[in-house]
This record gives sequence, C-alpha cells and structure tokens, in this order.
Amino acid sequence: MPVQISHVDRAVARRFLVLRHLLAPPRALPAEPESVLRVMDRVGSLQFDPLEIAGRNHDLVLLARIAGYRREWTDRWLYQDRVLYETYNKQLSIVPTAELPWYRLTWDRNHAEHSGGSFDEHAPLVEELLARIRDGGPLLPRDVGPRAAIEWYWRPTNQVRAILEALSESGILGIARREGNLRVYDLVERLFPAELLAQRVPEWEQRRHRLLSRYRGGGLLGTGGQSELWYGSGRNAAERAALRAELVADGEIVPVTVEGIKGERFVVASELPILERAGHEVAAGEPPAGVDPGVAFLAPLDPLCWDRDLLRRLFDFDYVWEVYVPAAKRRWGYYVLPILYEDRLVGRIEPRIERRAETLRIAGLWWEDGFDPLAADGFAAAFAAAVAAHRDFGGMRRVALPRTVRHRPFLTKVRAILGR
Repeated sequence: MPVQISHVDRAVARRFLVLRHLLAPPRALPAEPESVLRVMDRVGSLQFDPLEIAGRNHDLVLLARIAGYRREWTDRWLYQDRVLYETYNKQLSIVPTAELPWYRLTWDRNHAEHSGGSFDEHAPLVEELLARIRDGGPLLPRDVGPRAAIEWYWRPTNQVRAILEALSESGILGIARREGNLRVYDLVERLFPAELLAQRVPEWEQRRHRLLSRYRGGGLLGTGGQSELWYGSGRNAAERAALRAELVADGEIVPVTVEGIKGERFVVASELPILERAGHEVAAGEPPAGVDPGVAFLAPLDPLCWDRDLLRRLFDFDYVWEVYVPAAKRRWGYYVLPILYEDRLVGRIEPRIERRAETLRIAGLWWEDGFDPLAADGFAAAFAAAVAAHRDFGGMRRVALPRTVRHRPFLTKVRAILGR
C-alpha cells in the first residue's frame, strides 16, 4: 500500500529532513567516489560557489555526508568521466549530465540574448577565441593576454573573460576543467556526446524539471520563500503554480502540512517512506537512523539550508550567510556554518583552512540559547570527529581552537579527544 501522509508534526519534519538529506548520521556514506553520485541522486543539484575559506560550497555539502571525502572525487565526475557538469540551476550548480537536455533552457535563452548584443558588438574577439580553441584546444582566459575591460553584469571585466563567459552561458563552450577555481574552456561538442547535445525537450518540460529539482533539493519546500529558491524554475509565480499543480497531479510531489507552519509543503513522492520512518523513530524516542548522533558543519548553500524561512520556523535557527554583509554589520562572522547535531541546529562555527600554516583554524564558535555542549552526552566526541574530518579534508596538520574563556571547558575536552 502506498504511504499516505497529509500532516506532519514539527519533530517528525525535522527528523525527515536529516534522514532524507543523508545526515543521519553525518559522514555515513562510504569513503569512495561513487558516494558523490549517491548524494546527487538524492538532491539532484548542488550549488557551486568558488569561495574557499573553509572549502568550496559543494565540497562542504559532500564532506558532511561522505566519510573521508576528497574534492578530487567530484572533480573526476565533472571533468574526467563527465557524469556531472556545471550549468545554471538556482545560480551556478552541479547537475547530472544525463539531465542536460532538461537544462538547455539557460543556454538557449543566453544564446538569443548575446547574439543580439555582446556577440555582435565583439564579433572579432568571438571569432578569435573560438578559432584559438578549435585549433589549440582548451583555453584559460589568462592565456590570451589582457584586453580592455568592458561593462559586464555588475562590474567592469576583462573582455576576454567576459566573452568566454558569454560563450559558455550560451552553450557554445563548456568547462573542460578548472585550475583552482579558474575555468578552462573548450567546445561543448568535445565535452558531451553528440546525441545528448542533439536532444531537444520542450521548454515547458524543462521548466517543470527545474521546479521539481528544487523540491528534490530542499526536501520540504513550500510555494514561497526567498526569490533565489525559485530562480529559473518559472517565469513568474503563476507559471510556477501551474507547473507545481502538474507535478502534484502526476504524483511527482505530495502536499503536506507541517505543525505550526502556514501553507502547504511538498515532499518528493518517492521519499514518503522516509517520512514514515521519521514518524516511527520520533514516536519510539529513537535517535536519527537509530544510531549514535553525530555532528556536521553545514555548507552555507547546503540544500538543507536553502529555505532560510523554514530553518527559522522549523529549527528555530536564524541563519544569514554574512559573507556579503559589511564587516561592521555582521552578527557572527564572514564564513560561518550551522552546526547540526541529531536533528537540531545547535550553533555556528567559523572554520578557516590556512594552507601556509597547515592549520584548520576555528575563528569563531557560538551556541544557540539553551544548548550546553558539555551537558549533551557524547556531543564533545561528535564535535571533535567533525573537526577532524574537516582538518583531514583540507589536508591540514593542526587544528587551532578558540581560547576564549566561555569556551574553555568544552574545548579543553575537545582538544584532549583530538590529541588521542
């Protein structure tokens, strides 16, 4: 019999989210490249952000779920086997290459826009760059040499970099690999199978797929929230409503209500058994997945953190990523990550990978009101395990913990565990 669930308690909703996000317990997936694909199968899309204060966003997402995660594993799927690729879906994202025809909409839209603008205005440079790539292979922007800056999106940009970016946005070039975070461009026909590039999907189906990708990513999204949740998934709210109605009618997503939260939320239909399991665990008083709870440091753009309003209402956790907030106005810090324990968000941490010093530095640490890290049985060991995983991911030799008075008793215990 299919699972039928229409109303969810708050505690069950929280438990469901950590279970379906593969965070119960953290780092439970095997230490192997294939685990990256398991995460992708579950969430469908990972947002790519190049900042590397503590690691790139998608690497931090995977680090929280995969034992011994290494960034080379994702790079292999992106730039060698090409099972994954970079495109725009809720900003720059990593998605499965097999779904490329359902994400062509951005290429086609940008191609039409640039063909009547930057490609015409800078036609000689477009031809020069394409000829260099055709004849010489993959190209780094800096290999061309400096050219005059042009107005490009929000700031003046070297025109070589701008035009290469435009060609990539339009599906003429793709990202062959990255050197650090620098894009190396090549012709898309060299990167993807011809039959995949030739496949065309109606625009409505592409928009529907993109909307479904948001529900696959978030796990319990509603119909509103901040605008970036829905970017590119529909031209307006009315179109999204029509697409959503189709997804419900076809059984792709299922509406539920959550205790104390206004409006409907939606669960991917195939995940209803996970929701049922969450209900059984909470009713039985069991920890998530029935195992000892762990600690995870969540990426700023982790799919679990996409819906900031849901974090406030469901987890009582007000999270603002302050990387773009002026320093004088920050409440917490520059690159601060939520701390997940069991199915609660209990604090914030600001880790920094300092490569020259070979040190993972914890620049800041804050606990939510009412949470005592020393009173939570097993928390210090779980926290130390998360710190050690982050240290090893960064290839660091040392960990530098804060020496503030208020953290001293807890971190003394953590230091002892790390030193064993």
